[in-house]
Amino acid sequence: IYLDSFIELPWFGLFSIGSIFFAAVFTLRDRLHQYGLPTVYLAIGSAVLITTLYGQFVAQISPRFLFASFIAILISELADTAMFQRLRHYRWHKRVLASHAVSVPLDSLAFTLLAFAGAMSSYDMMQIVYADVLGKYLIAAAVAYLPFISVRERRTVSP
Repeated sequence: IYLDSFIELPWFGLFSIGSIFFAAVFTLRDRLHQYGLPTVYLAIGSAVLITTLYGQFVAQISPRFLFASFIAILISELADTAMFQRLRHYRWHKRVLASHAVSVPLDSLAFTLLAFAGAMSSYDMMQIVYADVLGKYLIAAAVAYLPFISVRERRTVSP
C-alpha cells in the first residue's frame, strides 16, 4: 500500500514507508532456519504468494509494483537464505547482519529499478535505494538484537 510513499531524510534519501514493515519481517523470517530449509522455502513462497494476492485483490496495487515486489522478494530472500546457511556455524546475530548485508541492497535495487525506472529520475531512485538500504539494515539490526526475542540455537557437532 505504501510502496510509493516516502519519508524524506534531512540530508539525502527517500525512505519507503513500506520498507519499515518489510525489514522487520525479513529479519524475523531468519528465525525459521532453525526448522530447516523446507520451512524457510515454504515461508518465502508464502510471502510471495500472500504479497501478490493481497496486492492484487485487496490493496489493488498496480501490476508494475506487484511484479517489482514479487521479483525483489524472490531474489533477496533466496540470497539471504543462501548466505544465512553458509554462515550457520556463527551466532545468530552475525548471520542476520551478514546475510542482510547481501540481501537488503539486492532487494532495494531490484524493487526500485523495476518499480520506478522511467517514472522517476535516477537521482530520486538513488535516494530511495540509499535510504532503503540504510533504513532496512538499521531496522534489521534492531530487531535482531531485541532483548525479548531469545534465540535458542541448536548446535550440531561436525563429524
